[in-house]
Amino acid sequence: MDVVQTLASATQLVSAMVTAVGALEQAAADFAEAPRRLQVLEDFVSDLDALAQQARQRHAHKMHGPQLERQLQSLGRLMDQLGTNIAKARQVLSKKGRGKAFARVVKSSVVGDPLMRYVKAIRDELNWWLELQELTQSVGDVIASTAKSTPSLVRVKSERGYPVSKKCSYVRELLERDGSHRVVLIVGLSGIGKSCLARQIASDPPGYFVDGAIEISFGRWCSRTACNGSRSEYHKRLVRKICKFLVQIGSMTVKEETGKDLDDVCCLLQTALVGRNMLILLDDVWEQDIVDRFTKLYDNDCRYLVTTRDEAIYEIAEAEKVEISKDDIKEISKEILLYHKVLLDRCGHHPLTVAVMGKALRKETRVEKWEKAISNLSTYATCAPGPVSYVNEKDVESTLTIFGSFEYSLEAMPENSRSFFMVLAAISWEEPVPEACLESIWSALLQDSLFPLVVSKLVEGSLIIKLEDQLLYHMHDMVSLYLENKTNDAVRTLLSESISVCAALIAPWLFVFGKECVKGPAEQKMRSFFSLLEFMEIEILLGSTTQALMACRSISDFESSRLGFSKILGPRIAEIISVGSPDLIFAITKAITVIFFQADYINLAQSLETAGSVDKLIDLLGVCEDTSTLANLSSVLAKISEHVDATTADEILSRTPMDRIADLLSPENEQWHEIVFTTLASLTKVGKLKAVETMIESGVDKKLLVLLGNGSEISQHHAITMLKTFCELGAPLQGCMGPGVLVHLPWRARISLERFVLFDQSVPPSPKPQQSFEVILHKILQKDNKEIIEAIQGLLPFAERANDSRVQDLLLGSILFDRLALLLQCREVESNQARSQAAFLVMKLACTGGEPYVRRFLELNIVHNLIDMMQCNIDELQDSAYYALHQIIVFAKGGSLVLQRFLQLGTIEKLVNLLDRKSLKTKHLAMQLLVDIAVVGTKPCIERMLASQVVEKLVALEKAGDEPFDGAVSRYIEGLNMCKNVQSAERAVMKQHILRKVRSAVRGHKLEASLVASVEACIAEGTKGASSSSRKKK
Repeated sequence: MDVVQTLASATQLVSAMVTAVGALEQAAADFAEAPRRLQVLEDFVSDLDALAQQARQRHAHKMHGPQLERQLQSLGRLMDQLGTNIAKARQVLSKKGRGKAFARVVKSSVVGDPLMRYVKAIRDELNWWLELQELTQSVGDVIASTAKSTPSLVRVKSERGYPVSKKCSYVRELLERDGSHRVVLIVGLSGIGKSCLARQIASDPPGYFVDGAIEISFGRWCSRTACNGSRSEYHKRLVRKICKFLVQIGSMTVKEETGKDLDDVCCLLQTALVGRNMLILLDDVWEQDIVDRFTKLYDNDCRYLVTTRDEAIYEIAEAEKVEISKDDIKEISKEILLYHKVLLDRCGHHPLTVAVMGKALRKETRVEKWEKAISNLSTYATCAPGPVSYVNEKDVESTLTIFGSFEYSLEAMPENSRSFFMVLAAISWEEPVPEACLESIWSALLQDSLFPLVVSKLVEGSLIIKLEDQLLYHMHDMVSLYLENKTNDAVRTLLSESISVCAALIAPWLFVFGKECVKGPAEQKMRSFFSLLEFMEIEILLGSTTQALMACRSISDFESSRLGFSKILGPRIAEIISVGSPDLIFAITKAITVIFFQADYINLAQSLETAGSVDKLIDLLGVCEDTSTLANLSSVLAKISEHVDATTADEILSRTPMDRIADLLSPENEQWHEIVFTTLASLTKVGKLKAVETMIESGVDKKLLVLLGNGSEISQHHAITMLKTFCELGAPLQGCMGPGVLVHLPWRARISLERFVLFDQSVPPSPKPQQSFEVILHKILQKDNKEIIEAIQGLLPFAERANDSRVQDLLLGSILFDRLALLLQCREVESNQARSQAAFLVMKLACTGGEPYVRRFLELNIVHNLIDMMQCNIDELQDSAYYALHQIIVFAKGGSLVLQRFLQLGTIEKLVNLLDRKSLKTKHLAMQLLVDIAVVGTKPCIERMLASQVVEKLVALEKAGDEPFDGAVSRYIEGLNMCKNVQSAERAVMKQHILRKVRSAVRGHKLEASLVASVEACIAEGTKGASSSSRKKK
């Protein structure tokens, strides 16, 4: 019995029960017949309960479906209500049996028959449940219809200019045909246009695929051949590909990618695709088991479009097979070179060969040159390096022709372009490569010509591909195959035969973006520089390492590369600092701020303390003339102070030039604000009140107040956080931050700081708090809304002292929080003001009392009640709910607990989905709450938002043109700029990732130029520590 049958059976039972209730109603007057009819109803309830239990057990693996869970819960509530009313009806019957007939008639005529009252209640409950199921089904049908006509965010981009051929139409027909196989295999030679054909179809999938289409590219890299037959390495690479796919469809975060087993990932894939109906493009598949793993997935309506050059995969029985031959692509190639049939024939009508030769001859008008090209192509094809062993024998002739076209194209290029192209064999082209990497490789060759001129030659020759509007380059897999046997020569050229400074420049780039076989030699080269203490090379290497890390394509790439660099650099730092020059030490501290995270400083502090290098760093603080050096060095020492003994920590605090640090907090020095705030936070964590007093003596508090009035939004946020820390540690700030000062601050700063400044700790608690609290609590338990509102206002003085131990015991030991939870859930219109007041009281308790209160709110689901309230259609309630959530998440001490719960329950994804609502108010508040989460969230929170396509949804809101969403993406980036839980290097990688998402989402829209420009400006300003808009809250 499946789920639908279970619910249908339940509906049939309930319908039968309605009939039985009618019979009971008729029998109510017959005292002898009524008990038997009541027993029939009890048997129905028992059968219904058994059916529900059976359904839960049988479909336990599907209980993650919210609709099924809700239907079974409503069935359970129905049975509880029926059981109660049937018991009451039986009790009435027993009393009837003992009473006298005349007395019963008199009582029934005066107050009504109680049995009939319960019978009516049972009938109403049964009819209500049946109507609810019909309504749910109708709503479900409407939603399904809307979803079918709504374009999906999951899309595949087609190749620009690729013509729609007869083959495209044929493949679309196969996908639309009822009863056809789930897999459509497209087979053909490499470079013949399989991927272009598949993308052309997937970019506009048939309407059957309501969840859109998505591409996952495997390539030779994900094959047993590329892994030298290693099963474990092949599985590891396959896991990476499937995890990337799961991240794209929002079923996994980037953080969850690492450390997964293939079987576990396939289970996640099964769960992720349940109920989905999408076209999945499996591009460039080299292994048959990849297709098998996808086709074995069940409970979904997905179909698979597979491109491959492997005939073994072509033999899969359960698939529609489409082969692209020379005759098929003549239709396309003739459009490219319509008047050069001889050259087309010699190129085998192969699109890649045609493109390469066409680019080489693009400005040639002389007939004899074209004839010579035809002759030369034959010569180059004969002399071209033979294809490697994994090329099918059938492909050898075509491959030689393609390789010959590469040789011809290279021969027509200048020598510097040829040599540059050959060393690109060291790079892994599995993913697009940043331009900075290619430029560093070019610099290492010590050529005279300009890099843009050289790289443009390769792009014009179709040997590399520049991604549109992005500083990224890609390479066709056939070109990469041509370079495969040139990898060792490239490594030798770049690392062994080049001068040492060039090797130091390029080694970090190869460690991040090189092939797997190249990363080892690159690491050995870097270690050799550290072992030999070659100071100049080490300084160059450190600068190049920082640049390579900042160019990483994703957070996971950044994290793995960062860990690798920290293992190389970490053990050598103490020695280098002890013998190195000041300039080298300054370069090391700058690299440390990028490469090392909080956990790395524990081992660093121990090694520096053992080697006696901490004193040398402290001494250098006094001779720092450069602002950048001062900021980096003081930041490293401040973080080290958290992990050394008290004596060393005190010396670091006492010798830190706090007056110069304070000068860096002036509004004109915004580019240093983030690192300075990090330094101050570490010093206050170690030195407590003593550190704060030192900072106040140096005028740090006054600089913070100036920032509150004149700084950017990001600087204001950090200043508020710092001043709150000062107050919590007991710093005497009332003199410089009294009511007279607060009134001139922006409202956001004022509301955040007034509790610390205006709250006088010396005022004793009010007499007999127990007595007054019980009186107020009694009022809030009443049903009268006026009394409830008065009670909430009476509780505000208690909320102001929620962190007092006596008040805390009083509040947490009461049923106040249960009552607040019920008030927030109330739906009656007359309760709206009470709900708004309850939200305000919750906010006050959380902000003043902190973690104990937030824990109680989470236990009773109050935070999620506020999220529900934020979605209602009453502006006042929505604003109250958002303001309470904003204060709890951003300012309450237990706000981190809320974010942890959000991660556990998938709340972040639900908040992102609120951006799709029809209500502008709901979407606007959801956007603001997501920005709040970006401000105070951890890296997993932000990664979860990005994986849930928050950027794409914000872009969609901006494209819609509604006023509240102007600059939505920029506001999100501003929030990310304020986040202190993310390292600056991680933030930079995230922002570049966001920029790529924006470019992709807005491409072709009329706002493309302005939106991309505003996001780029926001990212650039954020890098300097300023807000993108430079707006200051008044």
